[in-house]
Amino acid sequence: MDLFTESIQGLTAAEKLRLIERIWDDLATQEEPFPLPDWIVREAARRRDEMIADPHLGMTSDEMWARIASARNSSPRHV
Repeated sequence: MDLFTESIQGLTAAEKLRLIERIWDDLATQEEPFPLPDWIVREAARRRDEMIADPHLGMTSDEMWARIASARNSSPRHV
């Protein structure tokens, strides 16, 4: 195991989340496009085409947030 991995494993969950947030924020500042594997591009195109063919497959943003809230409320909490 390398020193970087060992350092990460020594962090608390809160510290790991802060590290992820900093990495995410740094990625957001990058000007060059993020390389996507071909399978992701194909899947996105497939889903787009599916939604164009049948718009009822989707949901409104209100429906989406209600679904997320429902899932959060029904999932077991780990303390």
